[in-house]
Amino acid sequence: MPATPLRTILIAPLIDKNPITLQILGICSALAVTTSLDTALTMSVSLTVVLVLSALIVSVIRHHIPSTIRLIVQIVIVASLVIVIDQVLQAYFFDISQRLSVFVGLITTNCLVLGRTESFARSNPPLASMTDALGNGLGYSLVLVSIGAVRELFGKGSLLGWQVLPTVDQGGWFTPLSLMLLAPSAFFLLGGVVWAVRSLVPEQAEAPEATPPKPEEVPRERVL
Repeated sequence: MPATPLRTILIAPLIDKNPITLQILGICSALAVTTSLDTALTMSVSLTVVLVLSALIVSVIRHHIPSTIRLIVQIVIVASLVIVIDQVLQAYFFDISQRLSVFVGLITTNCLVLGRTESFARSNPPLASMTDALGNGLGYSLVLVSIGAVRELFGKGSLLGWQVLPTVDQGGWFTPLSLMLLAPSAFFLLGGVVWAVRSLVPEQAEAPEATPPKPEEVPRERVL
């Protein structure tokens, strides 16, 4: 079987095989840290760095990991990288680190990270594994940044702290939508993104579990 080109491995997870819209992975952080664009960007970069480095390490040592403890080894690798990322955030981006709260630490158990190390990095060479990890990280980041930008723009009228829509409190015309800063808005927006992508890419739509019978196939009850 010919090897998949690196370009295809990198681009496929952006839309066609996006880990959030297609596989519904990593949505916990997608819903929790997208109240503003800066937290969404920070979480996206953190997860992508952890994903790429863990894929590299797992791929390099894949022939030396006993299959019976492979998940334990992968979790230890990911957890070690997450600790480093968390310490860097606390040292240089303390305010954002405080707002991200426990969600940086929860990268350790993110289904996307463990899913790529287990399904791809464990059976592919380092360069392909890093490319796959980068593509999935960018696909994840694309959704997070999009939702974070919409929520901050319509919830506060700003992007990255810069006022874009002049609010009524500032003498402008825009009234911030407080719903955008609450958890339900993330569900609505994420659902809208999944619906939009699956409408544009019908291949992503799941097959129906059952096909309803046609009207002429439904038996009619006899009335006595």
